[in-house]
Parts: sequence; C-alpha cells; structure tokens
Amino acid sequence: MNEQLAKTVAAEVQKFKPLITEYCRLESVAAQKRMMSETADWVENLLKETGFETRQLVVEGAPNYVYGELSGQSDFTLLLYNHYDVQPEAPIELWESPPFEVTEKDGKLVARGICDNKAELISRICAIRAIQAAQGAFPFNLKWIIEGEEEIGSTHFDAMTRQYGDLLKTDGALWEGGGFNEKGQAHIGLGFRGLLYVEYSVEAMARDAHSGGAHLLPSAAWRLVKALASLKDDEGKVLIPGFYDDVRQPTEAEKEIFRQNVDLEQEGRMKAMYGIDSFLHNRSGFELEVSVFEPTANIAGVLTGYTEPGVKTVLPGQAMAKMDFRLVPEQRPDDILAKLKAHLTAQGFTDVHVEKLGGGDPVVTPLAGPFIQKMAQICQDFTGQPPKFGPLGGGTLPLLGAMKNNVGVLGISTSGNPAYYASGAHAPNEHIRVRDIARAIEFNVFMFTQLGELDA
Repeated sequence: MNEQLAKTVAAEVQKFKPLITEYCRLESVAAQKRMMSETADWVENLLKETGFETRQLVVEGAPNYVYGELSGQSDFTLLLYNHYDVQPEAPIELWESPPFEVTEKDGKLVARGICDNKAELISRICAIRAIQAAQGAFPFNLKWIIEGEEEIGSTHFDAMTRQYGDLLKTDGALWEGGGFNEKGQAHIGLGFRGLLYVEYSVEAMARDAHSGGAHLLPSAAWRLVKALASLKDDEGKVLIPGFYDDVRQPTEAEKEIFRQNVDLEQEGRMKAMYGIDSFLHNRSGFELEVSVFEPTANIAGVLTGYTEPGVKTVLPGQAMAKMDFRLVPEQRPDDILAKLKAHLTAQGFTDVHVEKLGGGDPVVTPLAGPFIQKMAQICQDFTGQPPKFGPLGGGTLPLLGAMKNNVGVLGISTSGNPAYYASGAHAPNEHIRVRDIARAIEFNVFMFTQLGELDA
C-alpha cells in the first residue's frame, strides 16, 4: 500500500464509527417491518455519496432492494451483496445497553445488527472511498445489491432475480462474510447449506380449558410434542422416510480441506463460549469439521399454554412450533417439505398443520476458476498465511440458489467484516471489536486493488 493510499485508509477508519452509529440507529427489523423504507433510503444515499448510480428495485410484497453501479478502469465486474435488515432485539432485558444505539465498552462497539451485517457494508464503503480518494477512478466495475429480507429468509429474492436478473450478471460475486480467525487467517467460504423453515400448528379445542379437565379433553401441547418427537430418534437421526436419499457425501478434495481446517484451540473457545463440555456425539477434529455435510432438524421455538412467571393451571387448546431443516448439497426444500407432510400423515398426525415459511437451496462454488484462485492469492498475500477454505457453511443464504438458477452467478464469502467468532450475531449485546475495524477496511482495500488485475 503506497503512502497516499495509506493516508486515505487511515482517514476512512476514523469515519467508520460515525457512519456505523447512524446506520445502526435505523431499527430495520424485517420480521416486524420496522423502518424498512427509511433504511433503504439511507443506504441508497450512502451509495450515491460514494459515486454509485443507484435505484431501488421494487418487488411486490418485499421491502425495496437497493441497487448500485460504479464504473471502473477495467472490464472486470464484481457483484457485492449485503443486507440492511437485522434480527429483532428480543429479549431486551438481556441487553446491557440500548440495542439501537452504538455503545463503546471494553474495546467493543455494541448494537443490534452491527456484525450481521451493517459493519461489513460500512467497511466496504470506507474501502471504496479510500481508493477513490487516493487514485481517482475505481480499478474495476462494481455492482451492489442490498436487500431487506435476509433475516427472514430472503423471501422475495427469487422473484427479484427473475425480474431484475440481467442487472446482476457479473464476472464474480462476494456475499456477506466474516472476519479473520484467531490465527489471523482470512477465510473463503465456497458454499452454504440450504434451508426449509416451517411452522406447525395444532388446534385441539376452540379455547384453553381448566387443567382439571385433562382427563376429559384433548391437549394441543401433548399432540404437538408427540408429532415433533416422531421426527428424530435419540441419536439425532431424522426419521422422515427418504430424508437422506439425495444427500451428497463430501468429495475427497473437500475432505482434505476439512482435515486442514482442524483447529482444536478454536474448538475449545467455542465450547467455552457456549458453556458446554463437548460437542454432540463427542465429535472433534476432522469428524467435527466434516459433520457440516450432515442435514439437521432443529426446533427453533414452541408456543403453547401458559409460560409466564408463576402458576396457571391450564389445558392448552392450541399449540405452535417453528422448525428449521438445514439441508446439504442435492437436497431440495420442497422435496423435504413433501416428505415431512407425508411422514406426519402416515404417523396419524393429520391434525398437525404444516406451513412453509422460508427455504433455499444448498449451493457450493467449485474451487477451480481464476476468480477463486485470485482471491486465494489475495488472502495469502495480505495475511502471510494460506486462507482457510470452507467447503460448506453451516448457515444458509437463500439468495445463492436464486443467483445460481436465475442469473447464473456463483460467488464466495470472505473476510472484510470486522466481526469475530464471539460477536454474537442474533444474540443480545451483538458487537464487533474496535481493533478489528482498521484491518477489515485495509483488507477490502487490498482486495479491491488486486482484483483490478483480473480480466472480464
């Protein structure tokens, strides 16, 4: 990095906190449709001030997508993806400071949405502005799509790509990413698991009843518990017939990456963070790493009867549960949904209603190709260490299936977000470390300047 660029980077690092403070103040909770249009307008204006030609993409039923284009010196075109929505702040009582006011404490900036995903957008903006201030023109063409539904499953992203897909065609793409690991390595995420998110509901009676009638009246709670219990055995195996039929096993190349990724110190940090003595099935090392290729069935929440403090003797008339299935390559959410419904019918749970709330295909980007190889070299040159590849992430980006199927664009995630493994995304007191901000911006600057060497 030359002296002039180093100066502009240092100047942008100082501007990070005011920008992120203003951004996090916008309570863009997608699940509750709070401040969505205000946040989209704010993000669009931020891109305009950075030199982008912008517009908001309108899709029926969705908060507006913010889209921007920035012309550069080469023909290479990169797509950036971020989201401006955040998770609800509940439970509010566990926050040590107001969730939507950035609070600096113990070397951390605390706010809802700061690590997921607002800080990454600001660090990318700061990097772009630093390059522009030092060099004038940007080294290549940028396109940027920023949505407001990621935290509720990118519900309308498929429709958006069908409607506006031609705008999103590029030579490479960077999805939202994370930070550097505790060894200082950058990461390159090649894929994410798919998702099926469902809601179960049972209505055993028209209203709740006195529990003294439990010998006479049906319980929606017990009915739902029994239905849920039919889905997994005691070892965690999913019991839905055909659930595993399309599961693709990891390739030898993917297994080799998992072997290289074994980090016993990181395992210890994760166990300490969650307050557990061991991972499921006592897994560790390679066995733990490769287990991400196993699909899961997770109960996300159950609501029935009386759950407030104190005693209320009630027989629940209704019960509801939410569940997410994380799917692996070759599984498809609609196929799993059909098998789930067939299983419940076969088990006699015809009174358990199942509604799909969200979904997305698993997507994996191949290791081959000039963009991936260039990104690996960039990570190596910046950190002095080989990047840590992730063949398959545990979470889901539903947009990836839409981008692959409707636009024909695959991408990766990488470092450049000033977050770390304990930032607490989705949890109370979500935060980033102040010490990680400059490094994230510097990495983005280095990455953008190096990507300018690629051909379209």
